[in-house]
Parts: sequence; C-alpha cells; structure tokens
Amino acid sequence: MSGDFHRGDLERLQNAGRYRSLTPRTGIDFASNDYLGLANDQRLRDAVAAALDRGLAVGSGGSRLLRGNDPEIATLEAEAAAMFRAEAALFFSTGFAANVALLATLPQPGDLIVHDALIHASVHDGLKLSRAPSVAAAHNDAQAVDDAIASWRGQGGAGTPWIAVESLYSMDGDRAPIAALAEVAARHDAMLIIDEAHATGIWGSGGRGLAATLEGQSNIITLHTCGKALGCEGALVCGARVFIDFLVNRARPFIFSTAPSPLMAAAVREALRIVADEPARRETLHWLIAHAERVLAPLGVTPTGSQVLPLIVGGDAETMARAAALRAKGFDVRGIRPPTVPAGTARLRISLTLNVAQGDIDRLADALK
Repeated sequence: MSGDFHRGDLERLQNAGRYRSLTPRTGIDFASNDYLGLANDQRLRDAVAAALDRGLAVGSGGSRLLRGNDPEIATLEAEAAAMFRAEAALFFSTGFAANVALLATLPQPGDLIVHDALIHASVHDGLKLSRAPSVAAAHNDAQAVDDAIASWRGQGGAGTPWIAVESLYSMDGDRAPIAALAEVAARHDAMLIIDEAHATGIWGSGGRGLAATLEGQSNIITLHTCGKALGCEGALVCGARVFIDFLVNRARPFIFSTAPSPLMAAAVREALRIVADEPARRETLHWLIAHAERVLAPLGVTPTGSQVLPLIVGGDAETMARAAALRAKGFDVRGIRPPTVPAGTARLRISLTLNVAQGDIDRLADALK
C-alpha cells in the first residue's frame, strides 16, 4: 500500500526517540540563531518599509539570469564584497543552497575535497553532487587535513585540494583552527572554503567573522549566512571574481532558483550596516556569554567561549524529556539528536542571543538545577 514504507520509517524514528515534529516558539529564547537580536529589530523594519515606499518589489520575478537580477541585490553584493574585503560576492536564497552550490560546482574531476568530520549537512549534500572525491578529516585537526592531502598527492593526485570547514560549529560551539588550516592550504596550493554562518556579525574584526584575517587572499572563499546574527535570510558567498563568475555560469542551485526577494536584499544591507555601526551589540553578547559560562558550567554545560553552549546528555529520549521539562518552565531550549550530532551525544543546545538578559540566564541555571 502507498505510504507503508513511510509509516514504518516514522514508527522506527518514534521507537528510537528521534521522531521530529514542528514545535511552536514559546518561552524565553534559548534556541534561536538570532544572536544579535536583529530579526525583530526596528532598524530592519524601517529599512524594509522604506524599500517598499521607494517602490521595491516584494518578489524577484524569476531567476537572476532571467528577470530576477534586481538592482537591490546587485547593490547588496557590492556592499558585502567591500565589507568582507573580497573581489566579489554572490547572494543565495539560503545558506544550504550556497553550500550545496559551492561543493557541487567549484571542485573539478581530479581534485580532492577534504572536509571536517562535523561539517554541516548542506556540505554533505554538495559532496554527493560533486565530481571530485572527498574525504573526512578528524574534527578541528589541521594535521589530519594536511595528512589527507599529502596521502592523496603521494598516490598521484595532481589536481587542486579543496578544504571545507566551518569557522564556528553550530552544535559544539567550538572554533576551527583557521590560521593552521590557512597554512596547510598555502603549503599544498589548496583552496580553503570557510562557512562563517555562526561567526558573521559576532566574531572577528568588525564582526566580519573568524576568517577576517584571511580576507582578500585568492585561495579563500567565505560564506556569510544572513539568517543568523544578521536576522534576515539568505547567504553571501565571497571570494575571487573568477569563482563568483563560475558559480553564476555553472552552479545549478543558483541558475535554476528564483532569485531572493529584493526586500530581503534591502534588509540584509541594513543588517550589515548595523553590524558596522553598533559594536556594542557584539560586546553585550560577549559579556552574556562569559556570564552564562560562569553560572552554567558547574551544571554540566560545556564552556565554549562562544554563543553556543551544549549540555551533553547522551540518550535521545532523555534529552527530549529534559528539553520538554525546560519548556514547561518557560525556557525554549531544544534537544538535538542524531543524525544532527554523532550517536551517543544527544544534547541540549543552549543558544545565547540578545533576546535574553542576565536574569534570564540566571533563571535558566536555577531550572537546570
């Protein structure tokens, strides 16, 4: 009967404690990626209202290569390239689509992709579509990346190595060894793709991300998600002009997708200005992170030095029960289970944003006790 497999698979997920359902947002926000509290910020509201007043369209009307290349999007790309000090930038509708496009399009047959073992699912989907072979390197281990490339060269690999990492990992909250990875890339004439999704707006000089020290180098490509600290939607790929032009000509997720809304481009432009104009937002978040680590670390929360603080529980069912108990107390904390994280490491993911205050963190600590 139609749907038998699907019903059986859902039952297996339920029995394993991994069934997912859409849960409404309730309680104090310890779950979102709205790190700078911009998603509902008045400056963004005003920017969108002003864009409507000057006649900006709600929809783009088509793909960028048809009639969807609104001047507002092109202006955003120029401003983003200037901010992140790259030759060019390209605006995608989602970070997922951008990662798939990067990995499926840029590496060529005869190349090698070395990716961090804990890299985002979108990269894995891009790898499935890529014409280049790939290998996982131990998490945050620059030497493992070096060894993988050296082994490939020793076996006759003659193409370009591509290294794909996140600068700050969304489930563990830890940082990639960017400087060491850049040295590995330079030593092997490799390209380094750095997903700054959870660092853009928060970390690095001017909130430009943890790879800001590498800006302008011809072998560096960065991805800056607009749906997290920037409070909007979409993603900006920044790098050398040749790679941006290649994506425009060859990346199927870009070519065959309707262009993002011009209104969203206007909102992202304003978000980038806020990041540049209001460093106090970052400073406040950094203070909240330090305070949260002081009061939550004694309760089993892993101090990471970032806005993502995991509390490893282990079991899937127990993790979800604890998350439900916290939501019942008024705290929106979500449980994260495999395959999003490795088996046996199900966790509560505590996300710190400017949507909470010190007192909220202290009350969360009391609830965890």
